[in-house]
Amino acid sequence: MRKIILASGSPRRRELLTQIGLEYTVIPSKKEEILRFTQPEDIVKDLSLQKAQDIAENAEVGTMVIGSDTVVSLDGEILGKPHTSENAVAMLKRLEGRSHQVYTGVSVVIKGMAADGTDAIISFAEKTDVHVYPMTEEEIQAYVATGDPLDKAGAYGIQGIFAKHVQGISGCYYNVMGLPIGRLYQELKGWLEV
Repeated sequence: MRKIILASGSPRRRELLTQIGLEYTVIPSKKEEILRFTQPEDIVKDLSLQKAQDIAENAEVGTMVIGSDTVVSLDGEILGKPHTSENAVAMLKRLEGRSHQVYTGVSVVIKGMAADGTDAIISFAEKTDVHVYPMTEEEIQAYVATGDPLDKAGAYGIQGIFAKHVQGISGCYYNVMGLPIGRLYQELKGWLEV
């Protein structure tokens, strides 16, 4: 099998890659993210590519580097990770009782494997619509008190206790967790064997 590096420190992304049976090492990109686009789909594709290329610079030929980035979008506005409990409460008040979109960009750089000897690049974005039940002030406060929202885009994690507030989704569930593993595997199938 080809050597695989995940350019992310996300425990959820590690869980998902392990779930589909890939062996990999983790080297999170420390590169400062530079926003060059305004549309969510373009932003996540570009940021995921920045992360993958950062780690691929020092990788051996043939190494596959996976970068990923996820954003939550409500009415076209990007909701990042809340920095405080107050920010988390405000975000959840905006999301409750409504639908929003989760975009995850994935870029894979295969070092030196293009026909001309440069890096081969696979890059795509997935979108999932998430429908949240109406929530009371008490429910929002109780969820924020768990601390779970503070490291998650849009102030929630679909795979944890917040699941009881999710009415439904349209699209890939794993995309909302931060890595659309079905699509990723399909894109990589031809590259996985050395």
